[in-house]
Amino acid sequence: MTLRAPARSARFTLLVLGSRFIAQAAPVDGEEEARAAREAMRREFPDATHHCWGLILRLPAGERALCDDAGEPAGTAGPPILQAIRRAGVTDALVIVARWFGGTRLGKGGLARAYRSSAGSALAAAGVVQVVPMIRLQLAGPVEGDGAVRHLIARRTGRLRDASYDESGGVLLLVELPESERAALEDDLAGLTRGAWRAAAARGGRSGG
Repeated sequence: MTLRAPARSARFTLLVLGSRFIAQAAPVDGEEEARAAREAMRREFPDATHHCWGLILRLPAGERALCDDAGEPAGTAGPPILQAIRRAGVTDALVIVARWFGGTRLGKGGLARAYRSSAGSALAAAGVVQVVPMIRLQLAGPVEGDGAVRHLIARRTGRLRDASYDESGGVLLLVELPESERAALEDDLAGLTRGAWRAAAARGGRSGG
């Protein structure tokens, strides 16, 4: 499976009846990275009247969509931003929109259109990149199979991220590989080591790829 994500960070500025909207679209790899991006934009534009945002992430359990109207009338900012992300057909995507009130009320419809339009334009400026969904696994077993297991990881287009050894002769390998290769790797691992090595999802086991 191949997904689409924003290729880079990009901004777009929209003026509507004196109100200014600065939308920033960016690829993100999780809620922590998205939170840091929002905090950075608040620091950059501390005088903005609102900092609204929408976030869509791909998780093993399915899509996770979050948004915040940030003081705007309910449903006029966060949900329209999410609509723009979905219309762009991307995931692992964050859009933040800073707004400065210009003195003329836009109404709920006008606000929703402005947030959706500015978010969509920022996403268009960011472009799209194809993403291969990746997963991180922990492989554990005796040191005698270490070399053969590493060869198996490479054969399944995986990458070794970390390795640790204990005093009892055990090995723990942190591996990243395409999600589509997980089942085959686990089957091969069981056959190669006769069950001596086992695989389990690592904490924070999803990766952008």
